Amino acid sequence: MFKKINFLVWTLVWSLLGLSQAQACTSMVLAGTDGGRVYGRSMEFGIPLKSAILKTPRAYAFQGIGIDGVAGSGKNWVAKYATVGANAFGLPLYVDGMNEAGLAGGLLNAPNTAQYQNPSKEQSANSIASQQLLLYVLTNFATVDEVKDALPKMYVNSSPMKEWGGVAKSRMTLHDASGKSLVVEYLDGKLVMTNNVIGTMTNDPPFAWHLQNIGNYVNLSGTDKAPLTVQGQKFPAASSGNGMHGLPGSFLSPDRFIRASMFVLNTPSASTDVQERRAWHIMNNFDIPFGAIHLDSSSGYGGGVNSNEFTEWVVVANLKTRTYKIRSFENPGILTANFSDWDLNGKSLQSVALLK
Repeated sequence: MFKKINFLVWTLVWSLLGLSQAQACTSMVLAGTDGGRVYGRSMEFGIPLKSAILKTPRAYAFQGIGIDGVAGSGKNWVAKYATVGANAFGLPLYVDGMNEAGLAGGLLNAPNTAQYQNPSKEQSANSIASQQLLLYVLTNFATVDEVKDALPKMYVNSSPMKEWGGVAKSRMTLHDASGKSLVVEYLDGKLVMTNNVIGTMTNDPPFAWHLQNIGNYVNLSGTDKAPLTVQGQKFPAASSGNGMHGLPGSFLSPDRFIRASMFVLNTPSASTDVQERRAWHIMNNFDIPFGAIHLDSSSGYGGGVNSNEFTEWVVVANLKTRTYKIRSFENPGILTANFSDWDLNGKSLQSVALLK
């Protein structure tokens, strides 16, 4: 009864928030018949994130940001795994990426629900800022199980990020090469980790809400329905595609979650290289044109200014071949980052511009 009431409450809250707040990123994963996996995601925000491809070598030392906002006062660590991915604002952090062990994922904006832990001064040295979460995970762990074991033993604090205009509130989606997927949220100051059997993720409301909402669309299918027959007369659909009639089409997070889930669930089995090509076409359905979403400065998605939210870049990462591919709004050509063309034991971070 509580879960049902909670879902209804969130439905009402979301319907009110959705009138004035746009949403952002969409992510999904496809499985290959050869044991591989392909991860895809889009990135939208109201101000330019100025992302670049960031390459982190093994053994690179990072300084955790504590509750005072100072680098080094939090949980410091040394990278165990080399990592490639997309950063933001030229900073040494990841909003999306993959490591050499095949663990991939991203941070997805969640300004209405993300609420981080409140560590004490004594606990600050065992904490990191929210914007460092994916960086910490990708440089330290190889599997979802390792992440599930480690995160309860540390804290994620609410130290603000100047470039973000406040606390970087998000949720994290992860996929490993063994076939496991995980959603990590911080809700009401508590860590919530949920196995993601479908593999899709968008933004607010909480992930549990999305999982309940998907049950409202069990009628959708990639298979066309037979014509309706009444007293011997047939009433066929106007064209092919009637199996997906009723698929929500707006840019709101719940609608994008359903679309992504239906595309994933109805994608036929194939090898990983075929699924990689298919992933790009699925992600095309979430490309938000410039001007389709206008945000005012009060929106948690606008970066504190009046702005247009649009798809800044799209990623497709092959967890089998360990290739990370990205295309941007300015450069629709695909750029590829992998682990074979740079020194994984180097001493410094490397940055590659998306516009080349």
